Amino acid sequence: MKKPTGPLAGLRVLEVTQIMSGPTCGLLLADMGANVIKIEKIPGGDDARGYRDPQVGGVSAPFMMMNRNKRGLALNLKSPKGRELLLRMVKNADVLVENFRGGTMDKLGLGYEALKAENPGLIYCAITGYGRTGPYADKGGFDLIAQGFAGLMSITGEAGRPPAKSGSAVSDMNAGILAALGILAAYIHKLKTGEGQVVDTSLSDAALQQTYWHAAVWFATQRSPEPTGSAHILTAPYQAFEASDGWINIGGANQTNWERICDVLGHPEWRGDARFATNSERMAHLDVLVGLMNAVVRTRTREHWQAAFDAAGVPAGPVHTIGEALSHPQTVARGMVVEVEHPQAGATRAIGCPIHFSASPDRSSTPAPLLGQHTREVLREFDLPEEEIDALVAEGVIAEP
Repeated sequence: MKKPTGPLAGLRVLEVTQIMSGPTCGLLLADMGANVIKIEKIPGGDDARGYRDPQVGGVSAPFMMMNRNKRGLALNLKSPKGRELLLRMVKNADVLVENFRGGTMDKLGLGYEALKAENPGLIYCAITGYGRTGPYADKGGFDLIAQGFAGLMSITGEAGRPPAKSGSAVSDMNAGILAALGILAAYIHKLKTGEGQVVDTSLSDAALQQTYWHAAVWFATQRSPEPTGSAHILTAPYQAFEASDGWINIGGANQTNWERICDVLGHPEWRGDARFATNSERMAHLDVLVGLMNAVVRTRTREHWQAAFDAAGVPAGPVHTIGEALSHPQTVARGMVVEVEHPQAGATRAIGCPIHFSASPDRSSTPAPLLGQHTREVLREFDLPEEEIDALVAEGVIAEP
Protein backbone atom coordinates (compact mmCIF):
# COMPACT_ATOMS: atom_id res chain seq x y z
CA MET A 1 0.00 0.00 0.00
CA LYS A 2 1.07 3.58 -0.63
CA LYS A 3 2.13 5.64 2.35
CA PRO A 4 -1.05 7.20 3.80
CA THR A 5 -1.71 10.89 3.33
CA GLY A 6 -4.44 12.99 4.87
CA PRO A 7 -5.06 14.70 8.21
CA LEU A 8 -5.12 11.41 10.15
CA ALA A 9 -1.86 10.00 8.76
CA GLY A 10 -0.06 8.21 11.60
CA LEU A 11 -3.21 7.29 13.54
CA ARG A 12 -3.19 3.50 14.05
CA VAL A 13 -6.66 1.93 14.22
CA LEU A 14 -7.55 -1.69 14.93
CA GLU A 15 -10.96 -2.31 13.34
CA VAL A 16 -12.58 -5.42 14.83
CA THR A 17 -15.90 -5.00 13.03
CA GLN A 18 -18.05 -6.37 10.25
CA ILE A 19 -21.00 -5.71 7.91
CA MET A 20 -21.66 -1.93 7.89
CA SER A 21 -21.63 0.31 11.00
CA GLY A 22 -18.06 -0.47 12.11
CA PRO A 23 -16.69 -0.68 8.57
CA THR A 24 -18.27 2.73 7.82
CA CYS A 25 -16.33 4.18 10.74
CA GLY A 26 -13.11 2.52 9.63
CA LEU A 27 -13.62 3.58 6.01
CA LEU A 28 -14.00 7.25 6.94
CA LEU A 29 -10.90 7.16 9.15
CA ALA A 30 -8.93 5.34 6.45
CA ASP A 31 -10.02 7.79 3.76
CA MET A 32 -8.65 10.59 5.95
CA GLY A 33 -5.29 8.86 6.21
CA ALA A 34 -5.51 6.64 9.29
CA ASN A 35 -3.65 3.33 9.27
CA VAL A 36 -6.70 1.07 9.61
CA ILE A 37 -6.01 -2.62 10.23
CA LYS A 38 -9.12 -4.69 9.64
CA ILE A 39 -9.07 -7.73 11.93
CA GLU A 40 -11.34 -10.51 10.66
CA LYS A 41 -12.40 -13.79 12.19
CA ILE A 42 -11.20 -17.23 11.14
CA PRO A 43 -12.79 -18.85 9.19
CA GLY A 44 -14.79 -16.74 6.78
CA GLY A 45 -13.88 -13.22 7.83
CA ASP A 46 -16.34 -10.34 7.78
CA ASP A 47 -19.85 -11.70 7.14
CA ALA A 48 -20.18 -9.17 4.31
CA ARG A 49 -17.74 -11.32 2.32
CA GLY A 50 -20.64 -13.76 2.03
CA TYR A 51 -22.91 -11.22 0.33
CA ARG A 52 -22.52 -12.74 -3.11
CA ASP A 53 -25.20 -10.86 -4.98
CA PRO A 54 -23.80 -8.86 -6.61
CA GLN A 55 -20.19 -9.93 -6.93
CA VAL A 56 -17.34 -8.93 -9.22
CA GLY A 57 -14.87 -11.62 -10.16
CA GLY A 58 -16.15 -13.77 -7.31
CA VAL A 59 -15.69 -11.00 -4.73
CA SER A 60 -18.55 -9.42 -2.77
CA ALA A 61 -19.25 -5.94 -4.14
CA PRO A 62 -20.69 -4.72 -0.78
CA PHE A 63 -17.55 -5.89 1.05
CA MET A 64 -15.28 -4.12 -1.43
CA MET A 65 -17.32 -0.92 -1.06
CA MET A 66 -16.97 -0.76 2.72
CA ASN A 67 -13.35 -1.80 3.13
CA ARG A 68 -11.20 0.29 0.82
CA ASN A 69 -7.94 1.69 2.14
CA LYS A 70 -7.66 -0.90 4.92
CA ARG A 71 -5.17 -3.69 5.47
CA GLY A 72 -6.48 -7.10 6.44
CA LEU A 73 -5.38 -9.41 9.24
CA ALA A 74 -7.17 -12.73 9.87
CA LEU A 75 -7.15 -13.64 13.58
CA ASN A 76 -8.91 -16.22 15.73
CA LEU A 77 -9.95 -14.27 18.83
CA LYS A 78 -11.51 -17.37 20.36
CA SER A 79 -8.07 -18.91 20.82
CA PRO A 80 -5.89 -17.92 23.81
CA LYS A 81 -2.98 -17.08 21.52
CA GLY A 82 -5.27 -14.99 19.32
CA ARG A 83 -6.43 -12.96 22.29
CA GLU A 84 -2.84 -12.61 23.49
CA LEU A 85 -1.82 -11.35 20.08
CA LEU A 86 -4.52 -8.67 20.06
CA LEU A 87 -3.41 -7.50 23.51
CA ARG A 88 0.13 -7.15 22.16
CA MET A 89 -1.10 -5.13 19.21
CA VAL A 90 -3.20 -2.87 21.41
CA LYS A 91 -0.05 -1.67 23.18
CA ASN A 92 0.96 0.16 20.00
CA ALA A 93 -2.46 1.24 18.75
CA ASP A 94 -4.29 4.53 19.13
CA VAL A 95 -7.83 3.25 18.56
CA LEU A 96 -9.78 0.01 18.64
CA VAL A 97 -13.25 -0.10 17.08
CA GLU A 98 -15.67 -3.00 17.60
CA ASN A 99 -19.34 -3.52 16.78
CA PHE A 100 -20.21 -6.76 18.56
CA ARG A 101 -23.25 -7.33 20.74
CA GLY A 102 -22.74 -5.64 24.12
CA GLY A 103 -20.54 -7.71 26.43
CA THR A 104 -18.98 -9.89 23.72
CA MET A 105 -15.51 -8.40 24.02
CA ASP A 106 -15.65 -8.69 27.82
CA LYS A 107 -16.49 -12.39 27.52
CA LEU A 108 -13.42 -12.82 25.32
CA GLY A 109 -11.28 -11.09 27.94
CA LEU A 110 -10.81 -8.17 25.54
CA GLY A 111 -13.12 -5.53 27.01
CA TYR A 112 -12.07 -1.98 27.66
CA GLU A 113 -10.62 -2.58 31.13
CA ALA A 114 -8.40 -5.40 29.85
CA LEU A 115 -7.20 -3.35 26.90
CA LYS A 116 -6.73 -0.23 29.05
CA ALA A 117 -4.37 -2.20 31.27
CA GLU A 118 -2.17 -2.73 28.22
CA ASN A 119 -2.54 0.81 26.88
CA PRO A 120 -4.04 3.52 29.15
CA GLY A 121 -4.16 5.94 26.23
CA LEU A 122 -6.28 3.65 24.03
CA ILE A 123 -9.47 5.02 22.53
CA TYR A 124 -11.96 2.14 22.63
CA CYS A 125 -14.99 2.68 20.39
CA ALA A 126 -17.98 0.38 20.76
CA ILE A 127 -20.90 0.45 18.31
CA THR A 128 -23.77 -1.65 19.62
CA GLY A 129 -27.47 -2.04 18.98
CA TYR A 130 -28.66 0.05 21.92
CA GLY A 131 -25.54 1.36 23.69
CA ARG A 132 -23.54 0.16 26.70
CA THR A 133 -26.10 1.33 29.27
CA GLY A 134 -29.84 0.93 29.82
CA PRO A 135 -32.19 -2.06 29.89
CA TYR A 136 -31.41 -2.99 26.26
CA ALA A 137 -27.62 -2.87 26.65
CA ASP A 138 -27.23 -6.61 26.06
CA LYS A 139 -29.55 -6.80 23.04
CA GLY A 140 -28.18 -7.20 19.54
CA GLY A 141 -28.97 -4.63 16.89
CA PHE A 142 -29.76 -4.46 13.19
CA ASP A 143 -30.49 -1.46 11.00
CA LEU A 144 -34.10 -2.46 10.32
CA ILE A 145 -34.82 -2.99 14.03
CA ALA A 146 -33.20 0.32 14.98
CA GLN A 147 -35.20 2.24 12.36
CA GLY A 148 -38.40 0.80 13.80
CA PHE A 149 -37.33 1.40 17.41
CA ALA A 150 -36.48 5.05 16.78
CA GLY A 151 -39.72 5.84 14.97
CA LEU A 152 -38.07 6.37 11.58
CA MET A 153 -40.32 3.80 9.92
CA SER A 154 -43.42 5.60 11.19
CA ILE A 155 -42.45 8.78 9.32
CA THR A 156 -41.14 7.20 6.11
CA GLY A 157 -43.24 6.52 3.03
CA GLU A 158 -46.65 7.76 1.97
CA ALA A 159 -49.54 8.58 4.31
CA GLY A 160 -51.93 5.68 4.86
CA ARG A 161 -49.43 3.05 3.77
CA PRO A 162 -47.67 0.38 5.89
CA PRO A 163 -44.48 1.35 7.76
CA ALA A 164 -41.48 1.71 5.47
CA LYS A 165 -37.79 1.76 6.24
CA SER A 166 -35.44 4.19 4.59
CA GLY A 167 -34.04 2.86 1.33
CA SER A 168 -30.59 3.36 2.83
CA ALA A 169 -29.25 1.73 6.01
CA VAL A 170 -29.30 5.07 7.83
CA SER A 171 -28.94 3.61 11.34
CA ASP A 172 -25.87 1.58 10.44
CA MET A 173 -24.15 4.29 8.43
CA ASN A 174 -24.97 7.13 10.79
CA ALA A 175 -23.70 5.06 13.72
CA GLY A 176 -20.42 4.65 11.84
CA ILE A 177 -20.23 8.39 11.18
CA LEU A 178 -20.97 9.20 14.83
CA ALA A 179 -18.34 6.68 15.91
CA ALA A 180 -15.72 8.34 13.71
CA LEU A 181 -16.71 11.75 15.05
CA GLY A 182 -16.50 10.47 18.62
CA ILE A 183 -13.09 8.92 18.00
CA LEU A 184 -11.72 12.19 16.67
CA ALA A 185 -13.10 14.11 19.66
CA ALA A 186 -11.54 11.54 22.00
CA TYR A 187 -8.26 11.79 20.09
CA ILE A 188 -8.17 15.56 20.60
CA HIS A 189 -8.78 14.94 24.32
CA LYS A 190 -5.94 12.41 24.32
CA LEU A 191 -3.56 14.87 22.64
CA LYS A 192 -4.34 17.37 25.40
CA THR A 193 -4.27 15.02 28.37
CA GLY A 194 -2.75 11.69 27.31
CA GLU A 195 -5.93 10.00 28.54
CA GLY A 196 -7.81 7.37 26.56
CA GLN A 197 -11.49 6.59 27.00
CA VAL A 198 -14.53 4.68 25.74
CA VAL A 199 -16.52 6.10 22.82
CA ASP A 200 -20.01 4.61 23.02
CA THR A 201 -22.65 4.95 20.30
CA SER A 202 -25.36 2.70 18.91
CA LEU A 203 -27.72 2.05 16.04
CA SER A 204 -30.69 3.22 18.11
CA ASP A 205 -28.92 6.44 19.12
CA ALA A 206 -27.94 7.03 15.51
CA ALA A 207 -31.51 6.47 14.31
CA LEU A 208 -33.02 8.73 16.98
CA GLN A 209 -30.57 11.47 16.03
CA GLN A 210 -32.10 11.45 12.54
CA THR A 211 -35.46 12.62 13.92
CA TYR A 212 -34.53 16.17 14.94
CA TRP A 213 -37.46 17.94 13.22
CA HIS A 214 -39.98 15.24 14.09
CA ALA A 215 -38.84 15.11 17.71
CA ALA A 216 -39.25 18.89 17.91
CA VAL A 217 -42.89 18.48 16.84
CA TRP A 218 -43.51 15.78 19.44
CA PHE A 219 -41.80 17.66 22.29
CA ALA A 220 -43.83 20.78 21.48
CA THR A 221 -47.23 19.19 20.85
CA GLN A 222 -47.13 15.58 22.11
CA ARG A 223 -48.25 14.66 18.58
CA SER A 224 -46.24 12.03 16.72
CA PRO A 225 -45.76 13.11 13.09
CA GLU A 226 -46.93 10.78 10.35
CA PRO A 227 -45.32 10.02 6.97
CA THR A 228 -45.55 12.73 4.34
CA GLY A 229 -43.90 11.10 1.34
CA SER A 230 -41.38 13.55 -0.08
CA ALA A 231 -43.08 16.56 1.52
CA HIS A 232 -41.57 18.50 4.42
CA ILE A 233 -43.36 18.39 7.75
CA LEU A 234 -42.87 22.11 8.46
CA THR A 235 -42.87 24.05 5.19
CA ALA A 236 -44.50 24.01 1.73
CA PRO A 237 -44.10 23.61 -1.15
CA TYR A 238 -41.03 21.49 -0.49
CA GLN A 239 -41.29 18.10 -2.18
CA ALA A 240 -41.15 16.12 -5.42
CA PHE A 241 -43.42 17.05 -8.32
CA GLU A 242 -44.07 15.02 -11.45
CA ALA A 243 -42.72 16.40 -14.73
CA SER A 244 -43.49 14.93 -18.15
CA ASP A 245 -40.39 12.70 -18.05
CA GLY A 246 -39.80 12.04 -14.35
CA TRP A 247 -39.76 13.77 -10.98
CA ILE A 248 -38.22 17.03 -9.83
CA ASN A 249 -37.83 18.41 -6.31
CA ILE A 250 -38.89 22.01 -5.76
CA GLY A 251 -37.85 23.79 -2.58
CA GLY A 252 -40.13 26.69 -1.66
CA ALA A 253 -38.86 26.82 1.91
CA ASN A 254 -39.50 30.56 2.39
CA GLN A 255 -41.91 33.21 1.22
CA THR A 256 -39.56 34.67 -1.40
CA ASN A 257 -39.06 31.32 -3.08
CA TRP A 258 -42.79 30.62 -2.98
CA GLU A 259 -43.51 33.85 -4.84
CA ARG A 260 -40.83 33.02 -7.41
CA ILE A 261 -42.38 29.58 -7.90
CA CYS A 262 -45.71 31.22 -8.68
CA ASP A 263 -44.07 33.29 -11.41
CA VAL A 264 -42.09 30.39 -12.92
CA LEU A 265 -45.22 28.22 -13.10
CA GLY A 266 -47.15 31.07 -14.76
CA HIS A 267 -49.62 31.64 -11.93
CA PRO A 268 -48.75 34.91 -10.19
CA GLU A 269 -52.34 35.03 -8.92
CA TRP A 270 -51.48 32.27 -6.42
CA ARG A 271 -49.55 34.86 -4.45
CA GLY A 272 -52.79 36.57 -3.52
CA ASP A 273 -54.78 33.39 -2.89
CA ALA A 274 -55.66 33.32 0.81
CA ARG A 275 -55.13 29.55 0.89
CA PHE A 276 -51.46 30.02 -0.02
CA ALA A 277 -50.65 33.45 1.43
CA THR A 278 -48.43 32.15 4.27
CA ASN A 279 -46.52 28.98 4.99
CA SER A 280 -49.11 28.00 7.60
CA GLU A 281 -51.91 28.37 5.06
CA ARG A 282 -49.96 26.44 2.43
CA MET A 283 -49.41 23.59 4.91
CA ALA A 284 -53.13 23.62 5.79
CA HIS A 285 -54.10 23.39 2.10
CA LEU A 286 -51.18 21.25 0.93
CA ASP A 287 -53.25 18.73 -1.05
CA VAL A 288 -54.88 21.50 -3.08
CA LEU A 289 -51.56 23.26 -3.62
CA VAL A 290 -49.77 20.10 -4.77
CA GLY A 291 -52.60 19.27 -7.15
CA LEU A 292 -52.44 22.69 -8.78
CA MET A 293 -48.66 22.65 -9.07
CA ASN A 294 -48.52 19.11 -10.45
CA ALA A 295 -51.03 20.01 -13.16
CA VAL A 296 -48.55 22.62 -14.42
CA VAL A 297 -45.29 20.74 -13.82
CA ARG A 298 -46.54 17.70 -15.76
CA THR A 299 -46.71 19.76 -18.94
CA ARG A 300 -42.93 20.12 -19.37
CA THR A 301 -39.73 18.13 -18.87
CA ARG A 302 -37.44 18.07 -15.86
CA GLU A 303 -34.77 19.84 -17.89
CA HIS A 304 -37.17 22.66 -18.77
CA TRP A 305 -38.21 23.22 -15.18
CA GLN A 306 -34.65 22.90 -13.88
CA ALA A 307 -33.51 25.70 -16.19
CA ALA A 308 -36.51 27.87 -15.31
CA PHE A 309 -36.11 27.47 -11.56
CA ASP A 310 -32.35 27.98 -11.76
CA ALA A 311 -32.89 31.25 -13.63
CA ALA A 312 -35.33 32.39 -10.95
CA GLY A 313 -33.07 31.38 -8.07
CA VAL A 314 -35.41 28.70 -6.75
CA PRO A 315 -33.81 25.54 -5.27
CA ALA A 316 -34.76 22.63 -7.53
CA GLY A 317 -33.26 19.41 -8.76
CA PRO A 318 -34.16 16.12 -10.44
CA VAL A 319 -35.00 12.95 -8.54
CA HIS A 320 -32.21 10.76 -9.87
CA THR A 321 -31.87 7.02 -9.97
CA ILE A 322 -28.72 5.73 -8.25
CA GLY A 323 -27.12 5.28 -11.65
CA GLU A 324 -27.95 8.84 -12.71
CA ALA A 325 -26.58 10.22 -9.44
CA LEU A 326 -23.31 8.30 -9.68
CA SER A 327 -22.82 9.31 -13.32
CA HIS A 328 -23.60 12.99 -12.90
CA PRO A 329 -20.77 15.42 -13.79
CA GLN A 330 -21.07 17.09 -10.37
CA THR A 331 -20.57 13.76 -8.61
CA VAL A 332 -17.55 13.00 -10.77
CA ALA A 333 -16.09 16.49 -10.30
CA ARG A 334 -16.25 16.08 -6.52
CA GLY A 335 -14.27 12.85 -6.64
CA MET A 336 -17.18 10.93 -5.20
CA VAL A 337 -16.57 8.01 -7.57
CA VAL A 338 -13.10 6.47 -7.37
CA GLU A 339 -11.41 3.82 -9.47
CA VAL A 340 -9.99 0.88 -7.52
CA GLU A 341 -7.95 -2.03 -8.89
CA HIS A 342 -8.69 -5.17 -6.89
CA PRO A 343 -6.28 -8.14 -7.07
CA GLN A 344 -9.12 -10.59 -7.75
CA ALA A 345 -12.07 -8.52 -9.01
CA GLY A 346 -9.98 -6.29 -11.27
CA ALA A 347 -11.05 -2.73 -12.08
CA THR A 348 -13.90 -1.60 -9.81
CA ARG A 349 -15.46 1.66 -8.68
CA ALA A 350 -16.48 2.87 -5.24
CA ILE A 351 -17.88 5.88 -3.40
CA GLY A 352 -15.06 8.30 -2.57
CA CYS A 353 -14.36 10.29 0.59
CA PRO A 354 -17.19 12.82 1.24
CA ILE A 355 -14.89 15.19 3.16
CA HIS A 356 -12.36 17.30 1.29
CA PHE A 357 -9.28 19.03 2.72
CA SER A 358 -7.22 21.83 1.18
CA ALA A 359 -3.94 21.24 3.03
CA SER A 360 -4.03 17.49 3.65
CA PRO A 361 -5.98 15.75 0.89
CA ASP A 362 -7.47 12.34 1.46
CA ARG A 363 -5.49 9.35 0.35
CA SER A 364 -5.67 7.60 -3.00
CA SER A 365 -7.86 4.52 -2.94
CA THR A 366 -6.52 1.02 -2.40
CA PRO A 367 -8.74 -2.08 -2.67
CA ALA A 368 -10.45 -3.96 0.13
CA PRO A 369 -8.09 -6.68 1.36
CA LEU A 370 -8.32 -10.36 0.64
CA LEU A 371 -8.96 -12.29 3.85
CA GLY A 372 -5.71 -12.10 5.80
CA GLN A 373 -3.90 -10.40 2.92
CA HIS A 374 -1.70 -8.23 5.14
CA THR A 375 -1.43 -10.54 8.16
CA ARG A 376 2.32 -11.03 7.88
CA GLU A 377 3.03 -7.43 6.88
CA VAL A 378 1.06 -6.03 9.81
CA LEU A 379 2.53 -8.37 12.41
CA ARG A 380 6.05 -7.51 11.29
CA GLU A 381 5.19 -3.89 12.09
CA PHE A 382 4.24 -5.02 15.60
CA ASP A 383 7.71 -6.60 15.92
CA LEU A 384 6.71 -10.26 15.66
CA PRO A 385 9.59 -12.38 14.35
CA GLU A 386 9.06 -14.48 11.23
CA GLU A 387 9.33 -17.79 13.09
CA GLU A 388 6.55 -16.77 15.48
CA ILE A 389 4.34 -15.67 12.60
CA ASP A 390 4.96 -19.01 10.86
CA ALA A 391 4.03 -20.89 14.04
CA LEU A 392 0.83 -18.90 14.52
CA VAL A 393 -0.19 -19.60 10.91
CA ALA A 394 0.50 -23.31 11.40
CA GLU A 395 -1.63 -23.36 14.56
CA GLY A 396 -4.57 -21.57 12.88
CA VAL A 397 -4.34 -18.54 15.16
CA ILE A 398 -3.79 -16.27 12.18
CA ALA A 399 -4.30 -16.80 8.47
CA GLU A 400 -2.96 -15.62 5.13
CA PRO A 401 -4.64 -15.87 1.72
